[in-house]
Amino acid sequence: MSKKALVSVSDKTGLELLLASLCDQDYQIISTGGTAKYIREAGFEVQEVAQLTSFPEMLGGRVKTLHPKVLAGILARRDEAQDLQDLADNDIEEIDLVVVNLYPFAEVIQRENLVYADAIENIDIGGPTLLRSAAKNYQSITVLSDSSQYAEYIEVTKAQDPVALLTLREKLALAVFEHTASYDKLIAQFLKSRADELNSVSLDQESKLPETFSLELELKSKLRYGENPHQQAGLYVDKNAPISALAAAKQLHGKEISYNNYLDLQAAWNIVSEYDETIPCVAIIKHNNPCGVAIAPNIALAYQEALSCDPVSAFGSIVAANKEVDLAAANEMIEIFVEAIIAPSFSAEALEVLKTKKNLRLLEIQVNAKPKNQMNIKRIDGGYLLQENNEFLHDAEKLETVTKTQIDETQWVDLMLAWKVVKHVKSNAIVAVKDGKTIGIGCGQSNRVKSVADALAGADIESRGAVLASDAFFPFADNIAICKQNHISAIIQPGGSIRDQEVIDACDESDIAMVFTKTRHFLH
Repeated sequence: MSKKALVSVSDKTGLELLLASLCDQDYQIISTGGTAKYIREAGFEVQEVAQLTSFPEMLGGRVKTLHPKVLAGILARRDEAQDLQDLADNDIEEIDLVVVNLYPFAEVIQRENLVYADAIENIDIGGPTLLRSAAKNYQSITVLSDSSQYAEYIEVTKAQDPVALLTLREKLALAVFEHTASYDKLIAQFLKSRADELNSVSLDQESKLPETFSLELELKSKLRYGENPHQQAGLYVDKNAPISALAAAKQLHGKEISYNNYLDLQAAWNIVSEYDETIPCVAIIKHNNPCGVAIAPNIALAYQEALSCDPVSAFGSIVAANKEVDLAAANEMIEIFVEAIIAPSFSAEALEVLKTKKNLRLLEIQVNAKPKNQMNIKRIDGGYLLQENNEFLHDAEKLETVTKTQIDETQWVDLMLAWKVVKHVKSNAIVAVKDGKTIGIGCGQSNRVKSVADALAGADIESRGAVLASDAFFPFADNIAICKQNHISAIIQPGGSIRDQEVIDACDESDIAMVFTKTRHFLH
């Protein structure tokens, strides 16, 4: 009696090569619907599952393989006499190989203008059942869940080494359970996101945190090392990540991206993403903090202005632009050593210039709406801390000018830039801005006075008339004294200190305007 192989795949990659091998091994092919049609058109004989079960496909293809003649043929233990007797008593034949890959749920839910019903129809039911059944019985049969496994299977079966085959079967069974677990988790995440959207009006802050949280990540690439050469590191990707994620960015040029590069690239991209492409923005990052950010009529000028904030720190930095890098911008960026540049696109002329730097990493990232309900994860010993990503900027209705001195339109533009940048600076964070560019950044200090002093002392540009943002409230009026000495014209900060009135009075005495956002932006 010939061996039987059940083949039902969405991804037809490499299938003809596998089928040829199965024919050489005298396998009888059993299949369903579209796969059976493909096999037949490829010139191979195939038996429809409906012929095997004497039961038609139904419910628009929802029910095809969920039948005792299929599942019992897969699950029967070949060394259990009673199992074999049960097969014989019920006229069921053994199935020796299962080749199944699942409906492309991950790809479907990434489509623009996704129809919810399409997502539901791409939740595979029969496929996981077949895979898990075959994997459970790996000591008797073989299961292939991905086209990448075909070549190794063909090689091992050609060698006719039973020990090697059993070892491979165990490996393939493990791959099945990892794959189906990931698949089920992806579906759960999608449905949870859908439920959150439907119930967002009534959800309180606590209910946004899941009772359980797990990650299913795949190693995309090994990195040269971690933060330091003695630390191993790798890039693991989430199958559910949007195509606009940094992990999905396309590297166009340069040496491999390091662990530290990725951290800085994300920090840089987060800042420029605060503006859409109608307002060109450039951020220059060093050690995960900005050393210069600017908005301007074009990317070349935005880069020049961002660089002017701290050209010394910009050496060996990461640069991000929120719209295409053109030739003019490339000619500016090539003047000093930078580690990497990330942008939505690069013109052909810009690439020609930038690629003259052999090691310069160039990354192209897609610009799409940011995914909702994303969690930020940090590890502590024995556990993880989860929080929502800080996508919020401020509530416009809560903005309040609290001083006698009011804020003019030019100051508002600079204040908004300062406020957008300060949320991406390590606390305690202070950002000074003038004429659409940062002129000083104070970060990571243990007290706010030091951060204010650092930001203004480091300014190479005249600070008279500049504005200043603070990520949290000023606890004392001493910060205002430093602002007065440096001729700051306006301040944006959350407010909320018990000494707010002292700070407001100090601003009024110094003719400094101040606006409260009532939103804090700590970044630890």
